[in-house]
Formats: sequence, C-alpha cells, structure tokens
Amino acid sequence: MANTFDEQLAELEQDASSPAEDFAAERLHRKQRLACGLRTMGRLHLAEGVPGHVTVRDPEHLDRFWVNPFGKNFKLMTVSDLICVDHDGNVVEGDGPLNAAAFAIHGQIHQARPDIIAAAHSHSMYGKTFSTLGKPLKMITQDATMFYNDVALCSDGSGAVVLDLEVGRKMAETLGDRKALIHQNHGLITTGGSVDAAVWWFIALERACQSQLVAEAAGTPIEIPEAYCEDGYKAQGSDIAGWFQFQPFWDELVAREPEFLD
Repeated sequence: MANTFDEQLAELEQDASSPAEDFAAERLHRKQRLACGLRTMGRLHLAEGVPGHVTVRDPEHLDRFWVNPFGKNFKLMTVSDLICVDHDGNVVEGDGPLNAAAFAIHGQIHQARPDIIAAAHSHSMYGKTFSTLGKPLKMITQDATMFYNDVALCSDGSGAVVLDLEVGRKMAETLGDRKALIHQNHGLITTGGSVDAAVWWFIALERACQSQLVAEAAGTPIEIPEAYCEDGYKAQGSDIAGWFQFQPFWDELVAREPEFLD
C-alpha cells in the first residue's frame, strides 16, 4: 500500500492510463465520462441556455472529437446524445447539430495540442465576470495554487461570439502548454488528459475566480508566498490530481442518475 499522497496518485495514474484492449472500449469509456462531465457542470449551474461545450478526442481517429450536441440540456445528457466531429467541422457520427463555436475553439485546441484529450468551456457566471477584468488569477487561496503559472490570458476576439477559426487559433496559441485559458470578456476554457481532469479544472477555476472577486470586493487579499504556491501546484496541479478530484462526481452520478450511461 502506498504511504504518501504522491505514491497514491502515481498508482492512480498507472490505473487511469492503462491502455484499453480495443478502441471501442476506450471510446465508450470516454463518452461515458463526457456525458457525466456535462451533467455535472449542469448540476453545478455552470451552463446557461445553449452556450457551452465539452469535448473528448476519439481514441482511434485522432482528428475527431466527441462533443455535446447544440441545444441539448447539459443536465439531461446521455452517451447516445453525443456527436463526433472531424477537424473539418463535419458531424461524422450522431444526429445532433454542432455548435459552430465548439468547432472554432475546440477544433483548434485539439489540433494544436495532441496531448490534450478533453477540453471544457461554458459561460459560467464567475468565470465570464472575472474575464472582463483582463487580469490574471491571484494565488490567494490554497486551492488557487493548483493553477500556479498554468493559466493563460487571451484578448484576441474578446467579447465576440467565437465563430472565426482564426480567433480559435489565437486562443490555442495563447494557451500554449498551460491547462487553462481566460478569454477576455468571454470566459474560461480548461483542458486535460481526460474528461475528468478537464471538467474538474473548469469547476475549480470557476470557484477560484469567484473567490478572488469576493475577496477583492471586501478588501485587498493577501497573496501566498511563491514557495508555497510551487508546493501547492506540485501537490494538486497535475493532470492525475485533476482526474482524482472528479471521481466523487462520477460516483454520485452513477448512483443517482445511471441513465446517463444509455
């Protein structure tokens, strides 16, 4: 049995990254996590109306990704609802319509970052509000340190509905090798090596934005020393740590709403 948190995470990482016996099994696994991630974001009131999309790369056809169909309620998403899109914007599997903004943003991110398996975005209240300030996330709470030096700021196309592939390309370029992006006057985009991680980073970044907005409204928050930020990032900023943080959401949804697996 592992004796330290790092050793426990290493064991979890090995389990989470074990290769699937075939593409079909891994594809189903990713789609199940995607449906769960979408429902979770919906239950947490991180999606309003029809904007917002979470994607996961297909394990076999690496130039394709699975995404929620445009206009489908996040809280009602099922595996069978999901659609598959290629990097030309064609729906190659599924019957639902494609959100053009999902293709403009996620298509460019997936092409620019082969290491990214999943990406999440919605017009969440605190994320979009924080994005209007055009400033970085401050390290003012222990939880915020999971994003230490790992959040990019992008002002290209700020405030416009992202339908232009060039804006999507600029967003991917600004993201660089980080896991999250604040798009000015728009909101948050997070990425990960799994749907679990990408969705958890979105939830956590939304809460970090909320915390900073509240703290700055009350006064001048005290920032955490750099050494502690580095330690905090090492402890909770890795992709497997993000994956691990999502597991309680998965367990709850499987117990309460197993129909999402249909």
